[in-house]
Amino acid sequence: MMSKPSQIAKLQNKVAIVTGGASGLGEETARRFAEHGARAVVIADVQEGKGQQVAESIGLHCCTFIKCDVSDEEQVKSLVDSTVERHGQLDIMFSNAGIVSQCVQDILTFDLNYVMSKHAVLGLIRCASKGLGEHGIRVNCVAPGPVATPMICGRLQMSAEDTERCFEAEIAIKKSGFLKARHVADAVLFLASDDSVFVTGHSLAVDAGYIPTN
Repeated sequence: MMSKPSQIAKLQNKVAIVTGGASGLGEETARRFAEHGARAVVIADVQEGKGQQVAESIGLHCCTFIKCDVSDEEQVKSLVDSTVERHGQLDIMFSNAGIVSQCVQDILTFDLNYVMSKHAVLGLIRCASKGLGEHGIRVNCVAPGPVATPMICGRLQMSAEDTERCFEAEIAIKKSGFLKARHVADAVLFLASDDSVFVTGHSLAVDAGYIPTN
């Protein structure tokens, strides 16, 4: 069970969905939301066992798990509908679920796919922020640098420590330690809270000045 909420609760009585919340950045963000007074945090993930464990560790009084594959539009719709039906509202949607390709790609193919997907996200948030602004809905994204999450470590087949050392030479900030999931979660919390009430259509980089050299 988690301890009492932070003295400065930035999400008091808010209801949030965190996709990909069973591990890594999503798990850390779900915990941060609960710490800051969210009335309900819904963890949505395909990892049923891990997701349920995270929900229980946060506290079932404010956190629940729903199995959801975000590549299935009907499952996402059901996730949102069930959340609103149960809690009466939905204030925050953190679309965090990610995948890592296991197929072999040459450098050009990888770069093209990566750049197109990232710029598609930027285009999406800018268009969505424009279209949804009249309803009081803000749309932003966080662009994290390399974090030693279970997914990344699994893809590289390295421990968390080795993964961090692998990226050490490519970050500009050298004396603050390694970028951790909690740093990214803090950025998400900022964008989800009223601290950023006039921020929309923005991509917030949390990457310690990451510049790939290879």
